[in-house]
Amino acid sequence: MRRLSKIALMAATSVLFSTQAHADPLTDSINADLPSLMEIYRDLHANPELSGEEVQTAAKLAAEARRLGFDVTEKVGGTGVVAVMKNGEGPTVMIRADMDGLPLVEKTGLPFASKVMAKTREGNDTGVMHACGHDTHMTGWVGTARQLSSRKDEWSGTLVMILQPAEETGEGAKAMLEDGLYTRFPKPDYVIAFHDAAGAPAGYVGYAPGFALANVDSVDITVPGVGGHGAYPHTTKDPIVIASRIVGALQTLVSRETDPQDSAVVTVGSFQAGFKHNIIPDEANLLLTVRSYSDETRTSLLEGIRRIVKGEAVTAGLPEDKMPVVKIREDEYTPATYNSPEFTMEMAKLFEQRFGKERVVQSQPVMGGEDFSRYRRADESIKSMIIWVGGVPMDEYLAAEKEGKKLPSLHSPFWAPDAEKVVATGAEALTAAALDIMKPGGA
Repeated sequence: MRRLSKIALMAATSVLFSTQAHADPLTDSINADLPSLMEIYRDLHANPELSGEEVQTAAKLAAEARRLGFDVTEKVGGTGVVAVMKNGEGPTVMIRADMDGLPLVEKTGLPFASKVMAKTREGNDTGVMHACGHDTHMTGWVGTARQLSSRKDEWSGTLVMILQPAEETGEGAKAMLEDGLYTRFPKPDYVIAFHDAAGAPAGYVGYAPGFALANVDSVDITVPGVGGHGAYPHTTKDPIVIASRIVGALQTLVSRETDPQDSAVVTVGSFQAGFKHNIIPDEANLLLTVRSYSDETRTSLLEGIRRIVKGEAVTAGLPEDKMPVVKIREDEYTPATYNSPEFTMEMAKLFEQRFGKERVVQSQPVMGGEDFSRYRRADESIKSMIIWVGGVPMDEYLAAEKEGKKLPSLHSPFWAPDAEKVVATGAEALTAAALDIMKPGGA
């Protein structure tokens, strides 16, 4: 997941993880399975693979699904895995976990820390780390698969469990859908998943009805100019000055053109131009990330970027054949994630009954992105929900609150969640949700 901000907790942070509304066989069964699941987690954590290269990861987990009795298909959308279990009449529920790691050198100090090195697509050497917690997602996925395969007398319908590649690059969900996820395999009525959270105590559950994560666009702007000697700027058309004006004007898209009750972000993450003190270059380049929730706001922002870029170029006197080029990287676009409101609230009540109200918190939508969004986007009749599961060890969370220290975020080389609590909570939440949706005789 690209940058997830802190979940707003309304419950008292002193409530211990062990607080339960009640104990039951599902909780006990998952706890009993934790030693085995943690072996899987440590192996996944120590052996991450970059986006689109999850070959060994997929093979290991596909083998586990086959052992549990699923009909397994590999290499869907690249390295994706689809595991299907049919169990009578009823709804089709799809449960998703993402598999890819990030190009980071791990600095957690864990005894099973990743030492993997790899090459990026650009040919650069890099460490590889599960700095976004996808290892906990996959392990929770296994725990859920084990529970549901052993409880076939408690549900009726079709279970589709998928392992998705390349979430970090925004490519994986689209690739699986284009490879026939909804035509080669049973199309889901419901799609659910969880994501670990670096801003909430371990084992807390966060939910957001409606928009949960943002549209994410990457935009490249190339600003041509007429270069020359820095001592004689009047003989040039300085692209640095023009690009600087563009950067300033872009801020008005949010502050003056977007409804204050709406949410949007336009960030210039890179400004590159020139190589020497006394040379005005003939080109400047800007790289932007643009975030929004609704399609209407997204369109307004992107059109506004084009308008401002052209307007500043015209104001600077650039000729028509030197107009800046705005490139929107559609292949990297990730749509906003929308949790079906009524379904999400129903599941929130279920989680409150299971975990206790202290551990289940309604959160604000965030400006991070998640290509989980595409599964509902492909067919909006599908009910969809992704939840957060807190990952910060409680003692670290309370200490940070007391001392005002910042905690490691997702995508940090220091991110080390309390994996047992994330996996146990994630597996229990997904299993309970699936059992409720597919309960025999249910709607």
